Parts: sequence; structure tokens; C-alpha cells
Amino acid sequence: MKNLARIILITFIVFPLVTKAQDTTFQAKEIAITKLIDGTLLTPNNKTSNLVIIIAGSGPTDRNGNQNFMKNNSLKKLAEGITKNGIATFRYDKRSVKLIKQGKINDNNILFDDFVTDAQAVVNYFVNTKTYKNIYIAGHSQGSLIGLLASNKHVAGFISLSGAGKSIDNVLLEQIEKSAPIFKEPSEKVLASLKKGQTTSDYPPALASLFNEDLQPFMINWIQYNPQEIIAKLEIPCLIINGTKDLQVSVEEAQLLHQSAKNSTLKIIDNMNHIFFTIKGDTLENSKSYNESARSINPEVVKAIVDFIK
Repeated sequence: MKNLARIILITFIVFPLVTKAQDTTFQAKEIAITKLIDGTLLTPNNKTSNLVIIIAGSGPTDRNGNQNFMKNNSLKKLAEGITKNGIATFRYDKRSVKLIKQGKINDNNILFDDFVTDAQAVVNYFVNTKTYKNIYIAGHSQGSLIGLLASNKHVAGFISLSGAGKSIDNVLLEQIEKSAPIFKEPSEKVLASLKKGQTTSDYPPALASLFNEDLQPFMINWIQYNPQEIIAKLEIPCLIINGTKDLQVSVEEAQLLHQSAKNSTLKIIDNMNHIFFTIKGDTLENSKSYNESARSINPEVVKAIVDFIK
């Protein structure tokens, strides 16, 4: 389980935090979609026909955007900001959160496609309620790719929040080249094997947290998806958002998605980091902000989403 958390944290958890809405402009309701998926529906007091489903990023991330030893409430703040503007939101804990809570998780009992299945289940749940005319998906980081794959005929629009434009093997290689260039060549060999669907034990011990054999089935599953190819097939409008202070996903990644999409709007927000906070200082401030829940998210990200929908 420890290794699983590490690998998925590369791109981008505190257990589910259930709170009652303090704002009088909306109501909060807890909903169980499946045995593994629980979430919070925020409904504005004024009637709405629009719903945004928010999909969290990498790791055992809860509905609020938090992980163990990392609390920032970024997704909670995003959901509340959208709903205060008259649009319903639903955000949910990734299945890994519940499995950890139940003590049932290990390094090889989750595949990437499981996250896609969960997102599709959420979409189908709200389609079946017949409450909302328009359902949108907003996927953050890894959740962007999950959201792309879960966008079906019932989804009116797709929103990528700090989503990668390249497949995970290319993302990992870029990160390794920047942080530990000595391991670039052996990493290329491992990732080449995984891309062929083949596991391998030929990797440096220093990279065990990335390439442990128990993790490789997850990686083999994840690595097959190219975000540019997937977004190119979408017929629905897309909004692609990225910040200039994002430490994990560069502006260039957003541009790749934008260039590949048939119908997209690109929004680059100055000084916004990976979790929607405004960073005026250096990398140290940026990194520390991941555990600073008192911060407010950048208002431009909410405005861009609301404008896209309305």
C-alpha cells in the first residue's frame, strides 16, 4: 500500500471529511454511489439544471482534495465556489480512500481503469436521477485523464484542471530527467517494457518505489492512454485550465490538450499552482501551500468554469 501511494503521487490524502455547508446559498447532501464511492452533492438554493462532477487527482485523494499528511481542501473550495454561482457540484472520495479505511488495499488490487469505472458510475447515477439537464466533468490532474475516458453521450462538457497532455510514461521521464537524470536511461527501458504490456524486474533499486513489480500492472494499464488522442475524439466543448506556477503539470501540457481538442477553450492563470492557490513567491512557498488549508483558491479558476457552463 505504501508503494501504491508513492507511485500515484508522482503526478498527483486524511480520510473523508464530512462537513455541513456553512454557506446559506447552498445545501450539502452525502450520497453513496457504489459500495466504494461516497461523495458530497452541493445544491444551490436557486434551481439549477447544471451539475459539475469533480474528479480528484492522483493518490488516495478524498473528495476535498486531501491526502494523508496533506490537507488543503482545494477541491472542497472549488466545489463551494462553483455552487455559490448557482451550479450544483458533486465531489467524491477515490475508491482507494475507502479501501485504506477498510484495510483492504494493497499494491496490486487497483487498476487505472477502476477509477474510470467509478467516474462512469457517478455520471450514470446522476443521469438516472433525471435532475440535471447538463452534466459536466471537471477532472483534476490524473482526474483529467479519468474524466476524458468517462465522458460519454450524457456529458455536456469536459473541464481539464492541471491535466497532463502526454501519456504517463512521458510525464515520468520528464520528471526523472529533471530530478534525477542519472536514472533516465534505465527508466526508459522499464517504461518501454511496460508500454508493451510486459512486467520487468530490471530496474535500479533506487527506483523501486516507482517500478516495484506489484505496481507494474497499474502502470501498464495507465500507460496505454494518450490524453491527446482521447480528447481529439471528444465532440463536446472542453475547457482546459492550467496555472503558471504549477509544479507538476506545465502550461505546455495544457497547450497540447488544447491543440488536440476539436472544440476547446484554453485558460492559463498567472501565479496559480497545481491546487489552485495563488503563489507570489518561490518554489518553497509553492510546496508548503499543499498543506495550508487556510489559503483561498484563485478566483479566476471558478470564474472560468462558471463562464464556460453559463
